Amino acid sequence: MDTAGGVRMAPGAYMSDAARTLALPMIVDLDALDVVRDGLIEAVELGGVEVDARAVERVSTNALFMLVSAAETARRNHFGFAISGASAPMRAAIDRLGLSDTFGTWMKR
Repeated sequence: MDTAGGVRMAPGAYMSDAARTLALPMIVDLDALDVVRDGLIEAVELGGVEVDARAVERVSTNALFMLVSAAETARRNHFGFAISGASAPMRAAIDRLGLSDTFGTWMKR
């Protein structure tokens, strides 16, 4: 596992301290949730966060709801939250779960 700012990151995930960008790994499933969650917690406590989702090939329902929770935490803390470059598989999962309106607020191309 790689580390960023003392946070354990899933293989393929990284967090840029300067930009508070958290890049999601290719597979965001139950095995990756803990380390992605830890990165999100640190990022939303420091300020605004941008989630780079361009590498995602598979994403679990739990992971999508974790992103909703992180966005709500950022909002309550008066910080920005955005998801950039969401891959086609991630967008399809969001659509399939009927979360397009919710995620539409945070999605950047």
